[in-house]
This record gives sequence, structure tokens and C-alpha cells, in this order.
Amino acid sequence: METTQVEPADVLNHHYSYAANLLLNENKSSSETKAKLVEQGLSYEISELIVENVEIQIQEAKHERARKDMVYGALWFCGGTVLTFADIGFIFWGAILFGGIQFFKGLINVNS
Repeated sequence: METTQVEPADVLNHHYSYAANLLLNENKSSSETKAKLVEQGLSYEISELIVENVEIQIQEAKHERARKDMVYGALWFCGGTVLTFADIGFIFWGAILFGGIQFFKGLINVNS
């Protein structure tokens, strides 16, 4: 009979993944997520720490995405403006509009 040992890192990753799934996919609140982790046998302090860390990671990912939106939006806007003013016979309104919208979308998300 074969016995397998479960590594503590695997257990920790499972709890972090479970908490992230509850917060992101099932739209559970922090307190509901903590309660679910306690139901799985974790102490309240550990579940609180896991939820706090997952929320920080989620917020950092949202801010990184918003910063990328701002950079790419500015590039599209500037590129469209430069090509329009270069007088090559085309007006790049699509690039200008798309870039402006993407930039302001990122700006709003960074500040929220």
C-alpha cells in the first residue's frame, strides 16, 4: 500500500486558491470567505491572513492592468495624432479615439 505525503506548501496553495476563487468567481465577501476557510478547519487568524493577502494580490493585479491600459492608450492616442498631423492623407480618428478611451479607462481604474 502506497502512502503519499501532502506538502505544507500544497495545502497552503490550496487554501489560497480556494479563497481567490470565492472572492473572484463566486463574489463572496471577505467575511464569507473567512467563514468558509474556518469551516475547512483553519483558525480564524490564519483565514484572516489568507484573505488579506489574496485581496492585496487582487488589488495589485487590478492596478497593474490599469497602468497598462494607460500606457497603451497613450501610445495609440499619440500614434494616431502624429500620423494624422504627418499629413499622409489619412485621418486616424479610430486610433485617437480608441487610445483616449483606453487611457481614461485606465486612469479611472487606477484611482478607484
